[in-house]
Amino acid sequence: MFIHICGFRWKPEATDADKARAARDILAFRGTIPGLVEVSVGPNMSPRGKGYTFAGLMKFTDKAACDAYSTHPAHLALLKWLVPLIEAVELDFEA
Repeated sequence: MFIHICGFRWKPEATDADKARAARDILAFRGTIPGLVEVSVGPNMSPRGKGYTFAGLMKFTDKAACDAYSTHPAHLALLKWLVPLIEAVELDFEA
């Protein structure tokens, strides 16, 4: 199992609609991204979140599936509109 975690700090120009769209678009990867076993998103509830208010967790069958996800057209479409609205952190590890 390969785990991919992301956290977003939203830039001031990000709207509530943008935030909801990000969650919808990421959850829509279910059944679309080969090797993606599980995906979850939600508000970061940690008091130590350092301004990262959005969290996502994806479980892949292996590292190769996660690597392929990074260039998948659905992921690239998300990045195109989302990247200008966030500061992101990503963590990956094998479990």
